[in-house]
Amino acid sequence: MNIAVTIARIVLGLVFTLAGVLSVVISSPPPQPGLAGTFNDLFVHSHWAMFVGAAQIAIGVLLLVNRCVPLALVMLAAFLYNSFAFHITMAPSALPAPIAVLALWVIIAWKYRRVLVQLVRVP
Repeated sequence: MNIAVTIARIVLGLVFTLAGVLSVVISSPPPQPGLAGTFNDLFVHSHWAMFVGAAQIAIGVLLLVNRCVPLALVMLAAFLYNSFAFHITMAPSALPAPIAVLALWVIIAWKYRRVLVQLVRVP
């Protein structure tokens, strides 16, 4: 199980680091059709993508260096929620992407479940 967790952590770290770097570097992504394209245009032209990219880089680096992994998982959970909301409502054809990220997240989170459960535990 430790090998699976390590592989999942490294893959997810690389994915988020690369996604963050690309969102900061690319100033004009390829156009998307429909509401997803309108949302993407607003996201990029308001420079919100740079803020999100910086957070993605932070998450990716934390996962890659294996430090503060529970914190990275909590931050990543927020990204997953938003990613599912976007893909379900505006781009359902790309829904497998957040599902794959969720699968990797679950593999990693299982190792840290004792730490993560403390966040929702009622005293």
